[in-house]
Amino acid sequence: MNEYSDSKVKIANGKFTSRLIIGTGKFSNYQINKQALEASGAEIVTVAIRRVNLTDKNKPKLTDYINPKKYTFLPNTAGCFNAKEALRTLRLAKELGGWDMVKLEVLSDEKTLYPNMIETINASEKLVADGFKVLAYCNDDPVLCKILEETGCSAIMPLGAPIGSGLGILNPLNIQLIIEQAKLPVILDAGLGTASDASLAMELGCEAVLVNSAIAEAKFPILMAKSFKNAVIAGRQCFLAERMKKKNYGHATSPMENLISRR
Repeated sequence: MNEYSDSKVKIANGKFTSRLIIGTGKFSNYQINKQALEASGAEIVTVAIRRVNLTDKNKPKLTDYINPKKYTFLPNTAGCFNAKEALRTLRLAKELGGWDMVKLEVLSDEKTLYPNMIETINASEKLVADGFKVLAYCNDDPVLCKILEETGCSAIMPLGAPIGSGLGILNPLNIQLIIEQAKLPVILDAGLGTASDASLAMELGCEAVLVNSAIAEAKFPILMAKSFKNAVIAGRQCFLAERMKKKNYGHATSPMENLISRR
């Protein structure tokens, strides 16, 4: 690998060129979702099994617009508030589409939508034992993220801010600590509001980012999807380039020796 090249990101058993994952929720219709996906360059899309129509032929189906043979579907457990619900949902996903790479999301309450980490850890242990490749949505807590890693998860997905808030990354330090200790891909999930948030996540060293609301709720979602594509690429390149060290004082960009006399 030369100094400017970058390898594909490995998540579970797959390798992907794009480091941007987008959702299939909140878009006004599946056609716009499809166009945004194409503009984003993403290869993975999350699918809320409990909310997205995959089977009812009398209504528009997601798979009529987004081909599961072309894109990697990542079933998630959005709307689940305990391990039992999450396990049932993901086992159904495996029956429906044979999907074993899944996003585990167990929420604590409907107001904050913060993860219930006790239920998340319990569910991840059972899913891993059943052969699932688990990408676990979690708090930005380095200790709990390490426990999730030890359960056998395939990726850690700490939040940047509450789901759908658009507040960006509220605690960059914790995200950095999680990345430094992790032996798994760290995928920033939830709370991103604009392209610069995604760029920052990549600059911190995240392997990828997951974006839904920031694209779906933009005035022009297709254009926003393209901006996130560019931001993720720029942030990753910045990380690989290794930024200059910060200094407390000014530092001349030209040598101070042998200056032309001011007289």
